[in-house]
Parts: sequence; structure tokens; C-alpha cells
Amino acid sequence: MTKNTIYYIDPCDCCKKIIKTIPNKVTVHFHDIRTSPLNEDQIDQLATLAGSYEALFNKRAHLYNTIGLKHRTLSEPDYKHYLSYHYTFLKHPIIVANNKIHVKDTTENTIQVVKTLK
Repeated sequence: MTKNTIYYIDPCDCCKKIIKTIPNKVTVHFHDIRTSPLNEDQIDQLATLAGSYEALFNKRAHLYNTIGLKHRTLSEPDYKHYLSYHYTFLKHPIIVANNKIHVKDTTENTIQVVKTLK
């Protein structure tokens, strides 16, 4: 994992808005999870930083409802499986800076995190 990495989905308007706020002087690696899905090791690294697989899991994803996960009680191995299964289950954007992780909560809070990147 590089020093500053943003995991995002290109067509996501929220991601685009946040990326536009990155200061020009900051070196950032951009990782589009739709065109280059994360492998199991990358997911494990993010989960370690976040404290759990569930912390990375997007329960607002359309696929979450479509395949009936909304009505199931998921375990950590389940979250890991679905994060590996399809990119849409990963919350986005996720910012990793200096081995600290910020998993998207609100656009405004995420923009504030971006402004602190060095």
C-alpha cells in the first residue's frame, strides 16, 4: 500500500467531488476499484486498518438488497467473501494516508480528511 491511496469508483459523483478537493502538491495513488478490483490481500490490509471487514462493507449497495443480504445476519467471513465477490460492496471512497484509514461517512468529513493529506 502506498503512502496516500484513494480507493474509489470512477462514475461516483461523491468520489469525483472529493478527488477534486485534493491539493495539487499532494502525491496520491488513485485506485479505481471498478476497473481494478481489490485482491484478497488488499482487502485484508484495509480490514486490518479499519478494524473489521464490516467497517468496509457498503450496506447501501444495490446488490446488497438484490441478493437478499439485507435479511441475513452476516459474519466477518461473510463480509470478507462479499467484499471479494463484487467491488460494489466496498464503501467508497476509502482514503489511506500514513497507514491510517478513513472510510467514507459523509462527503463533508471526507473532504476535510483529504485536506489534511501531505
